[in-house]
Amino acid sequence: MDLAREHGISTQAVRNYERDGVLPAARRTPSGYRAYTALHAVALRAYLALVPAYGYGVAAEIMRAATRGDVDAALRAVDGGHAQLLRDRETLDAVEATVTVLTSAPAGSRPDRPLTVGALAHRIGVTPATLRKWERAGILTPARDRTRQRRYGPDDVRDAELAHLLRRGGYLLDHIATVMDQVRAAEGAAPLAASLDGWRQRLAARGRAMLVADGRLADYLAAAGR
Repeated sequence: MDLAREHGISTQAVRNYERDGVLPAARRTPSGYRAYTALHAVALRAYLALVPAYGYGVAAEIMRAATRGDVDAALRAVDGGHAQLLRDRETLDAVEATVTVLTSAPAGSRPDRPLTVGALAHRIGVTPATLRKWERAGILTPARDRTRQRRYGPDDVRDAELAHLLRRGGYLLDHIATVMDQVRAAEGAAPLAASLDGWRQRLAARGRAMLVADGRLADYLAAAGR
């Protein structure tokens, strides 16, 4: 069976997949040629569908577990991919919430001079210890003055207010740190808002790819009698 032609890949790639345990070991003919079967075709279709859904590393992990008969390990990796997609969706939701706050904030609402940790804590209604904890988590990145005291500029105040909003919404600190990275990288509300539609489309495409891949994996497990 010519597995390579169906998918437009090289015969060496098929041999590499077998070598790496992504495909089941093939029977050899007396002359030493590999004899691929319908089961190998189903396995290859599953792997090639898993790659765009989960990435090369996780796709290989899933198929290696499936080919050796460790169905629990394969499904655990699948579960991890779905959990990561859900976290990414939640991050996007959080970023959208921050964009709403950024775009609705009245002009001149930020302080015109840096704030101390105590002043910022009072402004947003948290303790200084909370702000220091957020800094350790990577949520805030205040500058330091010559005496090594923290000084929070307008962007730091914005980040603290957004973090406070997200904490009230139940988001964890590492999740909020990811959101803050997105806000800072976008350099403003308008570029950030413009990126959200494409981001959501990519998440939807990954979700659809997972549906296809999970079906192909189920086909392989059934064909292999797992």
